[in-house]
Amino acid sequence: MSQPKNTTTQATALTNHDRKPIHIPGSIQPHGVLLALSTQLEILQVSNNTQAYVGKEPKDLLGKPLSYLLEAQQVEVVKQCLVKKIGSPNTFKVSIHTSHRVRDFDAIAHRTEEAVILELEPTDSKSEVSFLGFHALAGEAIAKMQSTSNLVEFLHLVAEEVQKIIGFDRVMVYQFDESEAGSVVAEVKREDLSPYLGLHYPSTDIPAQARELYTRCFLRFLPDLTAEPVQLLPTRNPTTHQHLDLSYSVLRSFDWCCAEYHQNMGVKALLVISLIQDQKLWGLISCHHQTTKHISYEVRKMCEFLGQIVSSELAHKISSSEWDYKVKLKSLQSEFLESISQADNFIDALIKPEIRLLDFVSASGAAVCLDNEINLVGATPNIDQVRALIEWADTQVTDNLFSTDSLPKLYPEALIFKDTASGLLLLRISKVRRYYILWFRPEVIQTVHWAGNPQESIKAERDGSYTLSPRKSFEQWQETVRLTSLPWKGCELESAIALSNAIVGIVLSKADELAKINLELERSNQELASFAYAASHDLKEPLRGIYNFSTVLLEDYAQVLDDDGIECLQTVVSLSVRMETLINALLRLSQLGQAHLREQATDLNELLNQVIDVFRASRQDSGLVDIRIPRPLPTIQCDRVLVNEVFSNLLGNAFKYNDKAEQWVEIGYLSQEEGQGAGGRGQGAGSREQGAGEAIIYQFPIPNSQSPIFYIRDNGIGIPQHHLETIFRLFKRLHSQEKYGGGAGAGLAIVKKIVELHNGQIWVESTVGVGSTFYFTLE
Repeated sequence: MSQPKNTTTQATALTNHDRKPIHIPGSIQPHGVLLALSTQLEILQVSNNTQAYVGKEPKDLLGKPLSYLLEAQQVEVVKQCLVKKIGSPNTFKVSIHTSHRVRDFDAIAHRTEEAVILELEPTDSKSEVSFLGFHALAGEAIAKMQSTSNLVEFLHLVAEEVQKIIGFDRVMVYQFDESEAGSVVAEVKREDLSPYLGLHYPSTDIPAQARELYTRCFLRFLPDLTAEPVQLLPTRNPTTHQHLDLSYSVLRSFDWCCAEYHQNMGVKALLVISLIQDQKLWGLISCHHQTTKHISYEVRKMCEFLGQIVSSELAHKISSSEWDYKVKLKSLQSEFLESISQADNFIDALIKPEIRLLDFVSASGAAVCLDNEINLVGATPNIDQVRALIEWADTQVTDNLFSTDSLPKLYPEALIFKDTASGLLLLRISKVRRYYILWFRPEVIQTVHWAGNPQESIKAERDGSYTLSPRKSFEQWQETVRLTSLPWKGCELESAIALSNAIVGIVLSKADELAKINLELERSNQELASFAYAASHDLKEPLRGIYNFSTVLLEDYAQVLDDDGIECLQTVVSLSVRMETLINALLRLSQLGQAHLREQATDLNELLNQVIDVFRASRQDSGLVDIRIPRPLPTIQCDRVLVNEVFSNLLGNAFKYNDKAEQWVEIGYLSQEEGQGAGGRGQGAGSREQGAGEAIIYQFPIPNSQSPIFYIRDNGIGIPQHHLETIFRLFKRLHSQEKYGGGAGAGLAIVKKIVELHNGQIWVESTVGVGSTFYFTLE
């Protein structure tokens, strides 16, 4: 559960409080003694209460070796701390002779970066609790906690067993959320106390420094929250001249804010046990008592041990509660990823059937964006809203995976579609292309029960600054939380990442397959081109012999042949001429297949003038030829010879297939913007029905470049709709050999090949009886 949104003043106050050095208070709690030692075990600092506990004044201890106070065997135990890791304690029993009597202590020693710290707590026991005694106390509690797999029941048992061991008035299990706020998820209490179960607490109640210390030290004990702290003498370490680091000290004094906070709750004694999950602070076992209460160090160590057992079991309980859901997601992943890996259409595999993509992360809606193409599934914002959201994500989201359960707070424009998309999980598949999958969750209005008004912890000072102060009221206080969805779980984020990895893997696999296919096609095309060239070249010689011998027979032996014989020979001659034309066309096409472009800057006006001059010279007996050029053509990089062939072919066809009394041809070009209305209006190949006087359009995608679109327009016979898709095929003629001057039907196939060699495209717009316009690009 998220806490209320921080104001600037709250954030400032919290930051100021978190800067307080609570790990170096310079004092301890009064129920024990602390000595700070050098690495040679010389006493450098002591707490100012040694006279009361060990019968010696601080001044009598400072500068003395530890052996002045403890026996040699006990000194050796302390010395062992020097080789242990920081904070790792050695515990043992010691007896110290004072002027009046012998006192027994629990001794706890550990080292810091600068010193060895020895703490002594008075005890009534001269001997340590045996393992069997410890097992008797803790074994039953552990057995009960391990007997249930239900997380809620488990946490309640934890609270019950801890209360049995320490006898506190209230024991709660407190769980943190993603925002570091927390809630009471289990509670055992004295009957007359008000319940805290289910109440929420803001993150300011346990500042960051305190949470960090709870992560390092698994138990914190404050037997008397009204006790005055005991100062260290001297206040700074005489060797380092720094305050002594008491992070791992069991006697470290408490912050006044902590004391006042708990006293406002009626608490006088406090025991806190850390619950660690995945090396992070998952929660706390917080134990309150209405009066001061001391617990022996041994019992506290047993509680710490139980906390570690609970932390270990916690991972298992949480895993059990989430296991079924994770298994469901994994099963769905396997099925889903297999289907998209085998699909021909990637988009269809993602969104059909729709429910699979939504179930993948338990979303109510999704959007799949591949560049400018967006497909929506389930309950989503509209296309324009999704497109605007992606524009925002392009600039604001840097990670490949982004999630929020409160999108309107980050992206205010989302307020208008909060009912469908208060929660967003965004997966960026590619950083090069705009490939996204977005999942949506609707707003879920929630009522949060806080332990008092969380805003009361902010106090305005006279100088205008703000500080964090203890709240005085813990009565239930309700807040309605809006503009949030159900939070995204870790396993759902993992599921999205798995989908991303799978898509990348599938794309790479498909790319590898395509590369192999392209290599095979390239090899096949080369072999086919070589075969076509060799076959057509070698066929010309016998074909020339057939033609020559048939001609000789007609010239020299016509008198011995009858009319049928002569007609047969004339047919042979005609067919051999026809066949040579076809072979020449095939030979030309195979040459183009192996051609290498010789690109150079070419002035198309100069090139077109040469084409027109040759064309006019070949049609001197056909009267006036009307060729229109509305504006000068540009200079481009191209193969001059091949582009000459393109213009020659298209210009020749424009006049060849024209039955008008006044024939004309217009040659020009359009910019890409002007070309959006020309022929290539669609995004894929297609055609539409022909009506009276209506243009037939064979649609191609306009190339995404700045290259001009050239056109050759005529007022000829036009092209019927059913031939639009076949006119660029080799040897495809729309009319018989006798009509419109014959020909091999290879001209447009050759033109298309040359255009494609220049990485361009060619398409046609035509109206039967009115004329045709051929468009082409040269990249």
